Amino acid sequence: MKRIYKFLTILSVLMLLINISCTKDFDSINNDPTQITDEQLTADFQYIGAKFQPVFESIIITNPAWKYQLQQNLNADVFSGYMTNPRPFIAGANNTTYNLVPGWNNFIWTIPYKNIMNNVAYIEKQATEDGFPVFVGIAKILKVEAMHRISDVFGPIVYTHYGESVTTSEYDSQQEAYYAFFDDLDTAQDLISNNISDGYFTNFDMVYEGNLEKWMKFANSLRLRLAIRIAMADPVKAQTEAQKALTNSYGLIENNAENFIIHGNKSHPLATICNAWDDIRMNASIESYMRGYNDPRIYKYFSLVKEGDTDTQPVVPGTFKGIRNGLPLLPNYADELAQKADYVNFAVLNKSVMTSDLQLMTAAEVWFLRAEAALRGWDSGDPQTYYETGITSSFEYRGVPGAAAYIADNTSTPMDYVDPVNASNSINALSNVTIAWDNAASDEVKLEKIITQKWIAMFPQGEEAWAEFRRTGYPKIFPVVSNQSGGTIDTNIQIRRIPFVVSEYDTNPDGVQDAITKLGGPDTGGTRLWWDTGSNF
Repeated sequence: MKRIYKFLTILSVLMLLINISCTKDFDSINNDPTQITDEQLTADFQYIGAKFQPVFESIIITNPAWKYQLQQNLNADVFSGYMTNPRPFIAGANNTTYNLVPGWNNFIWTIPYKNIMNNVAYIEKQATEDGFPVFVGIAKILKVEAMHRISDVFGPIVYTHYGESVTTSEYDSQQEAYYAFFDDLDTAQDLISNNISDGYFTNFDMVYEGNLEKWMKFANSLRLRLAIRIAMADPVKAQTEAQKALTNSYGLIENNAENFIIHGNKSHPLATICNAWDDIRMNASIESYMRGYNDPRIYKYFSLVKEGDTDTQPVVPGTFKGIRNGLPLLPNYADELAQKADYVNFAVLNKSVMTSDLQLMTAAEVWFLRAEAALRGWDSGDPQTYYETGITSSFEYRGVPGAAAYIADNTSTPMDYVDPVNASNSINALSNVTIAWDNAASDEVKLEKIITQKWIAMFPQGEEAWAEFRRTGYPKIFPVVSNQSGGTIDTNIQIRRIPFVVSEYDTNPDGVQDAITKLGGPDTGGTRLWWDTGSNF
């Protein structure tokens, strides 16, 4: 029997060699040797996995830098109180002065729909058909991460009805969109947890190198972020979703090794915008807080004004100096560039925050989310412990010592802002909140502490910082110097959203009109979003 088996084996090998010899020219004649074959694409999952890269890279687009400038920098990064521009673009009539520029803001909408929603739709369909549940789960998590940002800019968005029609697209109200976000996280976590050992996503993972347990932690943390966001608009749903995140067996992001940071980019677009173009500088609001608090992280966020940089204006070398939001083109300047010359030497961003990695969620943010959840009674833990852990985690992430002394500081407060170029732009600090936790303080004061420190820790992620400012009113950001909204945006309440984009008005007019009805107010920058209730408790 063994001899017969050996004979058959040898015969099989000979037949295989003959077959290879007979057909070796066939493949070379009928296939382009420079192209990847369908078999190769299938074997290493490229036909699905390759669709993930544009999804990762479009949550915040990095290349070219001008697209990032229009997608996030000249809106959320500025509205959040983190940065502002030294040049009064369009003779001062631009986003920063609330004269909203449709051509700029169109990119906030078009980039995610073209690069994210299209690719995610393909991934979900193909991976479901071919039996790759982890691909589907990761795609859904990324879709939620990307599209909640879009909803937090506009309100109603095209989400659950995406792709249903080639002629018109129905919008979800923001409440409907948020409920769909939670449902997609449910589905994603079920798919991943049931296939936690599958490794086929590893080669396409730009965050966690295929570690699915970390993806589960991120999904829980993202759920908690969204639950906290709707705390006042829908408190029952918010608490339910928060507790689902807090009790999930995989846990939350707890340390900086678990931060959600997209790797693999060539450079951060802020490096070009700040250094090559000189189009962005420190904002007066973050100067007020960080200098007032003697916050050592300021040396990681910004660079000191240097000797020799002050020939044309009286900024003191060796200090950090920001610029007020919403500067118009002042009458004493001949043009934009002349005014820019007086402000361009204010504090630039530090290179340590302009790395090739893109920060989207850190452990510090999650600890502050837990602090607020505990303050609201949704988490049995101690809000003070979570709050102080958040600060410590931020210091560790930035590689800065001195967290303990900073946490114990119960006297430092935000400082007044002084504009050394135009004294009329100077303004007194709007808050006197201190750093140290005070159990005797009101819940409102405790919340202001939590959000203020979360705001500092999340830098330079302006999108999330602007959303939290609108939701809570904290930190207290300086209003614009010049409000050119024509009365549609209140100077003190500040901008609440971006109007629906021109491309939607042109191609989907019925959808936009329905979206305005679901928005519940005029399509202007002054209309509050669903979760923006104007109260915190």
